[in-house]
Amino acid sequence: MKHIKYSLLLLALLLLLFAPGVALAQDYYFSLPKEVVNVYWNEDGSVSVDYVFVFNNLSGSPSIQYVDVGVKNPNFDVKSISADVDGKPVNDFSTSDFQGKGGSGVAVGLGSRSIPPGKTSIVHVFIGTVNRVLYPDDQDSNYASAVYAPSYFGSQYVQGTTDLTVTFHLPPGVKPDEPRWHAAPDGFPSQPVTGIDDQGRITYTWHNPQASGSAVYTFGASFPKQYVPASVIVQKSLLETLGISIDTLITFTFCGGFFGFVALMIVVGSRSAQQRRLQYLPPKISIEGHGIKRGLTAVEAAILLEEPLDKILTMILFAVVKKGAAAVTSRDPLELTITQPQPEGLQPYEIKFLEAFQQKEKLARRKVMQELMVDLVQAVAQKMKGFSRRETVAYYRDIMKRAWAEVEAANTPEVKSQKYDEVMEWTMLDRDYDQRTRRVFQGGPVYVPMWWPRYDPGFGRGAATGMPVSTSPGGGGGGISMPTLPGSAFAASVVSGPQHFAQSVIGNVTDFTGAITNKTNPPPPPSTSSGRSGGGGGGCACACACAGCACACAGGGR
Repeated sequence: MKHIKYSLLLLALLLLLFAPGVALAQDYYFSLPKEVVNVYWNEDGSVSVDYVFVFNNLSGSPSIQYVDVGVKNPNFDVKSISADVDGKPVNDFSTSDFQGKGGSGVAVGLGSRSIPPGKTSIVHVFIGTVNRVLYPDDQDSNYASAVYAPSYFGSQYVQGTTDLTVTFHLPPGVKPDEPRWHAAPDGFPSQPVTGIDDQGRITYTWHNPQASGSAVYTFGASFPKQYVPASVIVQKSLLETLGISIDTLITFTFCGGFFGFVALMIVVGSRSAQQRRLQYLPPKISIEGHGIKRGLTAVEAAILLEEPLDKILTMILFAVVKKGAAAVTSRDPLELTITQPQPEGLQPYEIKFLEAFQQKEKLARRKVMQELMVDLVQAVAQKMKGFSRRETVAYYRDIMKRAWAEVEAANTPEVKSQKYDEVMEWTMLDRDYDQRTRRVFQGGPVYVPMWWPRYDPGFGRGAATGMPVSTSPGGGGGGISMPTLPGSAFAASVVSGPQHFAQSVIGNVTDFTGAITNKTNPPPPPSTSSGRSGGGGGGCACACACAGCACACAGGGR
């Protein structure tokens, strides 16, 4: 009987050891269906971070007894931390027990509020004070850069996707047209939703319903440093000013040597400077309102979409030629004959455009062109007040797509040519306009519009053949002679317009745009910049002030 008793005990132990779902040492395994992070940039230069985690502890996992919240910047005050689980407070906070990788943080003990397997709870953690979080903006010495990456969890712990919302609350007093957001992380809209919180502070909100709970997402904004004490802005080292981490420096030193590193700095600096000059919209146009601003012309929509200025000037050239206000007498250099009296219905920027070509000196003409573009950008910004830029951009991109669809759906060269003439200015909003025009018109003839000879002074010198066709797509009505061009020749003539403008009128496009940017948007809007330097706030924001660095401060439920 004694042997039987021991055998039964051994059998029981084996059953416990190998039973499904049972292990001597279990790992934590949970999903994070939702995470909401509010980042408050305070007037004293510190940052406060408010986390709301929704944890779903999966069956078979042990109870979640601790939540590790990463705070890459170690300058946080443990005494400023508070937390609760499902609204019931917990008071166990330890930096020594923090088990996240690659940085500092705090372990929040849930105690009697631990989350058992199969249950869902809301964990709220507030970190009241994190210091040394602001850095000088690397492209405007009058601005402070604020960068933050929320705490995340090890991929071995968390499964599924996370509905992640991150909101920046900018310092009190910052005006709507002053701050600028940085480039959004992958998976998030390029522009945050802007608003005003209950304290009257400007807010930027980024939202991704399919984010990863184990990924590093870095967000950033800049605002005038006058709203915080000058002493709290952390001065960067030379490498930090260049946006280069020490790991990157070592890698390039070993792989490419000194000369490779120098070449890298030159390329990075040149690309950053060029990108800065090409962003000409004022920051206030990015403050979101509500609804779509309808009624913009194609040229004004191109400004909203920040199309290259040489393309926009070419669009204006086509417009004045189509309206009979001018005719091109020379393509290289570009010269116009101005119609007198001028036709009615010209837009203000078209009238200014014609004034520019009445200037004989090249520098004087270029100056008027710059004045034209400054006025146009400011006029569009004024028209967009109170409207949503995001919705309006989508609206005009849809017009562009439908315009191309009409052209591409035409089943005869006559109809295709007619449709293109009707919607030409809207097709030019396409970023792939050059190549798409060539693809659409490759092969076959193009029946050039009636105004074409006013645009192409060389037209009719052996390049065209007269073919009598109907003025209506269906073939009805009286016939007139509409000359044709080979499709490739027509496309080449159309898409070369911006190049002629750059060469003949405005010179270097980047320098021309930069002169306008200095008046309409000094300095550049970070909505289109990336890798902006800035001190990390809470979470995994990098103490090295590099917005693009990958901070590894993964935490995990315990």
